[in-house]
Amino acid sequence: MQTLKPKYLYSRNPFFIVSVLWMILFSFKASGQQDDLPVYSRPSYKVYKSVAAALANADSAYILDLSGKKLTQIPPGVYKLPNLLVLDLSRNKIKVLPDSIAMLSSLEELDLSSNKLSAVPAAIGSFKWLKKLSLNRNTLSNLPPEIGNLSALEVLELWDNELEDLPDEILNLKNLKILELRGILFSEEQHLKFKEMVPGARVFLSPSCNCKM
Repeated sequence: MQTLKPKYLYSRNPFFIVSVLWMILFSFKASGQQDDLPVYSRPSYKVYKSVAAALANADSAYILDLSGKKLTQIPPGVYKLPNLLVLDLSRNKIKVLPDSIAMLSSLEELDLSSNKLSAVPAAIGSFKWLKKLSLNRNTLSNLPPEIGNLSALEVLELWDNELEDLPDEILNLKNLKILELRGILFSEEQHLKFKEMVPGARVFLSPSCNCKM
């Protein structure tokens, strides 16, 4: 009996053909999402865990981690750190973000996740070097249009808030690579709109609702 050549088997095998088609489709989709683009990661400097320790070395204090300290406001000493790159205020009880936050003009990362913020001031738009902004798990219902001034922003995390929509100025975030919106109810129309607003970013969303815009 004549043995069939492997080439013949592959060319007539439906499973093989479907597998190849899926591989081609997946490759095209992945390249379209630009998953290979580098995304901001926190710099590897010494991490200060208290304002006092950071102030003792103010000129070389680049990372300040005040997470989980039950703070109700930003300690005044923080504004005396002129070279601060990373400020982690997550898991506190901060209700108001003051306009004075703009004094920290060198910030590259600001983490305010898991606080009690119901609003973000227009001053947030003053950070021309900011690359990552985390506002997860607050009670935000909207964002100021000045958010669109964050021209260097690469990561915007907003999951588990009470947002009803995003400002049109999100269109200006040309360097955005990740937009995190999970845990928020948006309509299918809003899903499509957000993805069109930041075509170069990966947008993470929870299943849409049947609510009206």
